[in-house]
Formats: sequence, C-alpha cells, structure tokens
Amino acid sequence: EKEAINEERIIRGMVGRDLTNRYPERHPNLGDVYFEVKDWTVHHPIDAHRIMNDKINFKIRKGEIVGIAGLMGAGRTEFAMSVFGRSYGSNISGKVFKEGLEISVKDVPAAIENGLAYVSEDRKALGLNLLMDIRENTTIASLGKISKKGVLDKEKEVQIAEEYRKKMRTKTSSIYQKVSSLSGGNQQKVVLAKWLMTEPDVLFLDEPTRGIDVGAKYEIYTIIEEMAAAGKCVCIISSELPEILGMCDRIYTMNDGKFTGEVLRKDANQESLMNLMTREEEGVL
Repeated sequence: EKEAINEERIIRGMVGRDLTNRYPERHPNLGDVYFEVKDWTVHHPIDAHRIMNDKINFKIRKGEIVGIAGLMGAGRTEFAMSVFGRSYGSNISGKVFKEGLEISVKDVPAAIENGLAYVSEDRKALGLNLLMDIRENTTIASLGKISKKGVLDKEKEVQIAEEYRKKMRTKTSSIYQKVSSLSGGNQQKVVLAKWLMTEPDVLFLDEPTRGIDVGAKYEIYTIIEEMAAAGKCVCIISSELPEILGMCDRIYTMNDGKFTGEVLRKDANQESLMNLMTREEEGVL
C-alpha cells in the first residue's frame, strides 16, 4: 500500500530523516527598543512621483526577530535597501534612531559604520563576488579590520575567514574554494559571515532561505536564532508565511508601500496575515 504523499513525507525522502522541528525553538530575551525608523518615505529612483514607501514606522528590540510579510511589489525590499544607506530610491525622508539617538544612513559606508547590515535576496548578483573564494567574500566588507595603513594582513584574513567558516558550519574543502562552486545554502552562509564580520547591531535579511534546500534551511534558521540570542536586532523579509510564523516574534504586514498591520506571533496565522497583507489601510488584529 502506498504511503500518502504530504510535505513531511517528501521532506523525509529528500533529507533522509524526519524534520520534526522545521524551525529552532525560540526563547526570546528581549531588551528595550534599540532601532527605530520614523515616517520613512521613499520615492521610485526614476519616477520621482511614485511613492514606494509611505510614512513607515518601524521599531525593533535587542534580541528580537521581526518579520515583514507582504506580497511581491509591496515595497519590503525597497524599505530595507533604502534604510541601508539609501541604496534604493530617491527623495527619501524620515529619521533613523539607534538607542534613541538619530543616526546617519546617508550612504552605505555610513550605514555599516552605524551597525546596519543588509543581506540581499539576490545573493549571486548582490551578495557575493562569484569570481572570488570564500576567504575574500567573507572579509570584503570589513577590509579595514584586517589592514594596517592600507596594507592587507593576509594571515589575519585567513584566520578570520576560517573562524567564520567554523562558526557558520560551511561545508567546503577549504576557504580557498570558489563560492560559485558551493551549494545555495553554503553560499548564503558565506554572505551571512561577510555581514557578521562587520559586527552589525541590526540585520535586514531579505528572503534568507530563497533557493535553499529544506535540510540547509534549518541550519540558516539556527544561525539567525543565534544572532538574536547574541542580542542583535534581526528583521526577516520573506514571502514564505510559514517561515515568518516559524521564526519571528513580531510581524509587520505590508501592502502597496504602507505597513497595514503589526501582530505578535502568538496572535498570527497564515490567514490573518494574508488578510492584513491585502488590506488597504493600517489595522492591528
């Protein structure tokens, strides 16, 4: 007699074992509000009349994982990229605060300097240099940390890249392996290592498990959980509602450039999030 086909059965066939827990256990230890964005408005980079983000208010506590759920075109990536050093958009207005003090995110170096990191949804085009090896990709955003008077300390670079390889549990023959030859999950670990090396306080993770197989997803989730446990502020942007519900403590919903709701994980399910993601005006469940 054939076994009924369901998601669990397919996963068992792929991974070779049951994945009873698809997401790590969350025992959040939340601090005070650490990072805040107020009245954030962003216009399209070419069509300056078109509003992509409309008066967004966003906050996140230390150790918290916050989700932004929305359909394609809702403006989630535009929000994260515009906050990360105005790497998207034009005519941007609004303020960004860290521990109650306004900070400058006028360009990407200023954003990195102020402890922000953005992991792009397109890791091949924007997250990695596919011609480089793991070592170079890990250190590329933090060269100042391994240089003296503009001269790169090769030994230090190798040591740090090796440290992050172990920390991330990246499966590779060596840190000199080209990232283009790694699996999607291991490429994503290198991207996360690159941004963790900048020692960020606030991480925006845009579709962090897109194109990654189900076995490797759990490993990425574990790394994200460890970041939050270390007191970092983590924001996950994802089109996968089970991922948002499985990982996030609090969820913002977004539609047509606006936040349309804010809900705690315990009060949310796929249906309620979908309702908020398709409504026009703001509302809290």
